[in-house]
Amino acid sequence: MTQIIVLSVVILGSIGAISAVVLYFVSQKFKVYEDPKIAIIADILPGANCGGCGYAGCQALAEAIVKKGTTEGISCPVGGESVKKQIAEAMGEVAGETIPQRVIVRCNGTFENAPKKYNYDSITSCAYAHMLGAGESACAYGCLGLGDCVKACSFNSIKIDTTTGLPAVNYETCVLCGACVRACPRNIIEIRNIVEGNSIWVSCMNKEKGVEAKKNCKVACIACRKCEKTCEFEAVAVENNLAFIDSTKCTACMKCVAACPTGAILTMLKEEAKA
Repeated sequence: MTQIIVLSVVILGSIGAISAVVLYFVSQKFKVYEDPKIAIIADILPGANCGGCGYAGCQALAEAIVKKGTTEGISCPVGGESVKKQIAEAMGEVAGETIPQRVIVRCNGTFENAPKKYNYDSITSCAYAHMLGAGESACAYGCLGLGDCVKACSFNSIKIDTTTGLPAVNYETCVLCGACVRACPRNIIEIRNIVEGNSIWVSCMNKEKGVEAKKNCKVACIACRKCEKTCEFEAVAVENNLAFIDSTKCTACMKCVAACPTGAILTMLKEEAKA
């Protein structure tokens, strides 16, 4: 009996030893090396995991930066300049200048400018309402005002203004994560470069001809091309019955604003954004 017990112990011990050796070699064979810089950069990042950088989260962003070997073309909108400089330092780089940006809403179809043609009484979702039809103002391109952008914002930086029916952005808390941009089914929310401290944009997305566009909104772009002809820097172009201002060419001279007969071009001064 004693011999059987001893033999059993020896066999089990041998199996355990062999298994340990096999597991060791397997672990060495398939071991994944993680660059220590990944952990360093992940610690620098704010941990918001908002997806504003274009990656699944802060860990994924850190891995992408280290894999690429540079911070060029990759940034954390939530962290801003401070985080950008710290990451660049960790990567042995000098942080480049960041172009200031701002979230803008390319629709001015307020209750006054684009009166309701009917009452929507269904699921409170812009995405759902967009699939059903043009919306209460009958403009198939304008803001639906049901707040998908509000629900998408993790920083409570956007709300629906009950006076206008349009999204209003709090620029003091907005981190430019882009969640509201992705949530809008009509693509009217945009992140634009700030020119000379100002934001200038065509606050209309209607691609119908002028007469049709004006039927539903009195401040719609009518594609008259006056803004395009006025601009000396080729920053304004009219395509598909709609004007667009290229913020990379715009010098904020404001001539297009004065030239627009419907008031479709809006501006926001640096001082106004702080208010």
